[in-house]
Amino acid sequence: MTDTTTMTSSATSAAVQSAGSGDLRDTPFEPVATRGTTSISPDRAAGHAADAHVATPLSDARSQLAEAVGLLGLTDGLHQMLATPRRELTVAVPLRLDSGESRLYIGHRVQHNFSRGPAKGGLRYAPNVNLDEVRALAMWMTWKCALLDVPYGGAKGGLAIDPREHSMAELERVTRRYTSEILPIIGPERDIPAPDIGTDEQTMAWMMDTYSVNSGYTVPGIVTGKPISLGGSQGRASATSRGVTHIALAALRHVGLEPASSTAAVQGFGKVGADAARFLAEAGVTVTGVSDQYGAVFSAAGLDIGALNDHVRATGSVVGFAGAEPIDGADLLTLDVDLLVPAAVEGVLHDGNAARVGAKVVVEGANGPTTPAADRIMRERGVLVVPDILANAGGVIVSYFEWVQANQAYWWRADEVESRLEERMLSAWQCVLGYADARGLSLRTAATALAVERVAEAHKLRGLYP
Repeated sequence: MTDTTTMTSSATSAAVQSAGSGDLRDTPFEPVATRGTTSISPDRAAGHAADAHVATPLSDARSQLAEAVGLLGLTDGLHQMLATPRRELTVAVPLRLDSGESRLYIGHRVQHNFSRGPAKGGLRYAPNVNLDEVRALAMWMTWKCALLDVPYGGAKGGLAIDPREHSMAELERVTRRYTSEILPIIGPERDIPAPDIGTDEQTMAWMMDTYSVNSGYTVPGIVTGKPISLGGSQGRASATSRGVTHIALAALRHVGLEPASSTAAVQGFGKVGADAARFLAEAGVTVTGVSDQYGAVFSAAGLDIGALNDHVRATGSVVGFAGAEPIDGADLLTLDVDLLVPAAVEGVLHDGNAARVGAKVVVEGANGPTTPAADRIMRERGVLVVPDILANAGGVIVSYFEWVQANQAYWWRADEVESRLEERMLSAWQCVLGYADARGLSLRTAATALAVERVAEAHKLRGLYP
């Protein structure tokens, strides 16, 4: 398991790494476009000037793993195995623009672990995508699947492209080319992609069709998050947001707050944040502030989330909403509210702003929005932080439901999906809460340790080959 395999196609430069215990090397080939880069949001960069070391998503993920390994008493060899992706593929993706010009983009697919089942994880399109970020997201996906007892390992994909700068025809071409380049390592029993930032159900439809055409027959189980008419699941589009809401309401009650008398702020008004704000409002929570990449809006009396959604559909941003006053996006994170839902990107809560967070409960709708330093600060202040691998796991749960339905060719009703999602989310919440209370741990440490323990057990039972 310590061999390293390199694959190169005639059309692209690619590298596949299969790494085992004791192998912590980078992939044999790392493109200039991503070498040495990190993905740090503007909110995260602010407040880090005094730090000797700026955390990255990968360093955060490895720090969390190291803490869990120490608690569990795992060996150094097993620690290295769990810290290292099993396989990585980097591809150069040429795109013919509508103008006739050509551009080249760099894409990745990282498969972190297979011990509990095929790899599973989203595909994001964003200009700052890089290999280390994808490695971190794939690792978090492994723990998320294990924590929710979904029979998958973790994976993640990314293409360093800004989808807002391209037509639908260009996005279709680049998606199909990217899919064709990663075909050797994906499949319904190998690695199942899903939507993420910058991608949606149409992206998944193109991926499914590309894979199916190359297979010679329709393979609906190759992706999840597809349109319902192509075998997608009822409830998948809003599953992450519903899961966040189930956990947020449980967390509020855990600290003695009733939703109907609670206030909330939601950072990020995209595919997770917008629906989370809507579901929280429907549950009686007063959502006083929301933000997106362009700015933020606030109303002490509570925002009309339905009207705000109409405004965003019409204008593309929360900025300028008539029913609220504008505030700085960074200030939304420190509003005096009961609940904060960071639902945008990594690292927005850091040591530069954690001491000013006004919420009593933070429920992570995004992946990795809180750095380890911010975690420590908020725990010392008594802020309850519900980690991403629990809070935003609704998407992978319903992706699993979709995969099961595709394999059976038997589709569930929307109410069946929702009730099973709620049961899985609240069961995991109680499990993590009990684990944390019994050992005096934070929810993040408890969730990570519980997930790592399950993956480690599967690895030990399977053993090393040969």
